[in-house]
Amino acid sequence: MANSTSKMLINHRLLAILILGFASGLPLSLIGATLQAWFTEAHVSLRAIGTLSLLGIPYTLKFLWAPLMDHYGFSKLGKRRGWILLMQFGLAITLLLLSQMNPVSQAGYIGAVALIVAFFSASQDVSINAYTTDVLAPAERGLGAAYTVFAYRVALLVSGGLALIYADYVGFAKTYELMALLMMLSMIPTYFAPRANEVASSAYSLYQTTKKALVDLLRRDKIILLLFFIVFYKFGDALALSLMTNFLLHGLGFSLTEVGLAYKIVSFVAMVFGGFVGGFILTRWNIYRALLWFGLVQAFSNLMFALLAVMGKQFLLMTASVFIENFCSGLSTAALLALMMSLCDHRYTASQFALLSAVASLGRVFLGPMAALMVENLGWTQFYIWSFVLCFPGILLLMLLKEEVICHVHATAD
Repeated sequence: MANSTSKMLINHRLLAILILGFASGLPLSLIGATLQAWFTEAHVSLRAIGTLSLLGIPYTLKFLWAPLMDHYGFSKLGKRRGWILLMQFGLAITLLLLSQMNPVSQAGYIGAVALIVAFFSASQDVSINAYTTDVLAPAERGLGAAYTVFAYRVALLVSGGLALIYADYVGFAKTYELMALLMMLSMIPTYFAPRANEVASSAYSLYQTTKKALVDLLRRDKIILLLFFIVFYKFGDALALSLMTNFLLHGLGFSLTEVGLAYKIVSFVAMVFGGFVGGFILTRWNIYRALLWFGLVQAFSNLMFALLAVMGKQFLLMTASVFIENFCSGLSTAALLALMMSLCDHRYTASQFALLSAVASLGRVFLGPMAALMVENLGWTQFYIWSFVLCFPGILLLMLLKEEVICHVHATAD
C-alpha cells in the first residue's frame, strides 16, 4: 500500500513536471522585480522603470500564437519537448545577452531584449502546460498542478529574492549570467523527460489548426457556462487578495517586516502546502467533489480577513488568516487546473489550455479598480464579506454543471 502511494506521489512523469515548473517560473522575476531593481540601482528614470510593466503583455496574449505549438512539431523530440527545448535555448541566450548590457546607456535595448525574453517565457509556459496535460494520467493531474505551483514559486524565490541578494555581492551582470546558466542546464532534464501522449492534428494548415481547436472547444456541452465558471470560480479569492498588502500596511498598520514575514513567507508555504494537499485529495476524490468542497472552504477562508478587519492589528490572527486563506486557495487552484487539463483535446492542448488560462485570468484583470472602489465606499470589513459572497456565483455554476464536469473528466480518462 505504501509503495503504491509513493509511486502515485512521485514518478518519472511527475518529476519531469516538477523540473519544468521551475524552468517556467525562473524568467518571470528576471523581467519583473529583479529587472526593476537593476534599473533602480542604475538610477534609470522612473518613466523608463514604469514602462517595464508592459513586459507582461506576452503572457496575456500567448493564446494568439499557441496554435503554432499544436500545428508544428519535431519528429525526434516530439511536439511538446521540442518546443520547450527551443524556448529554453532562446531564454538562455537572451538572458545572457541581457547580462552584457548596461542599463545606464542601453535602457531601451534592454527593454527590447527583455520583451523577447517575455515572449520566449510565455511560449515556454504554453508548451509546458500542454506537455503537462498530455503526459499525465487523469489521476495525476491534481498532483501535477501542485508540483507545478511548488516549483514555479521556488523559481520565483531564486530569480527574485535570492537573485537580489546575489546581485548585492557580485552585481546584476553576473546574476543574469547565472540565471542564463540555470536556464541552459534546465534543457538537460527536458531532453530526457518522458515523451508526451501526443495526437497529431488532422489540419493541413495553421489556420485550420487554430479554427479546429476553437471549434472543438466551443462544441462542448454547456461550454459557455463552463467558461463563466472558470472566470468566477476564483473570483472572490482573487478579490480578497487584490489589495492584501495595502490592507495589512495601511488598513491595519503592520510594519514592512511583519508583512514580509507573515504575508510573503507564510503565504508561500500555505499556497504550496494547500496545492500538495489538494493534489493528493484529487487522487482519491472525483473532480466535481473536489471543486465543490475546495470552493466552499475557499469562500469561508475569506471571512478570516473580515474578522481581522474587526479585531484590528493582531499579528497572530493576521498570520493565521494569511495561512488559512492561501492554503484554501492552493486547494482550489489544484482542482481548477486539473479541470482545465481535462477539458483539452490532445490534438490542440497548447491552444485550448492557453485560451482557458486566459479566460481564468479575466476576473483578475478588472479587480484592482473595483476593489479600490469597494473599500472606499464600504470599508475593509464589508469588502471582505463581499469577497466571501462573490465566491458563490462560481459554486452555483459548478452545481449546474455537475454532469458536464464529471463527463469531461471521464471522457479524458477513457
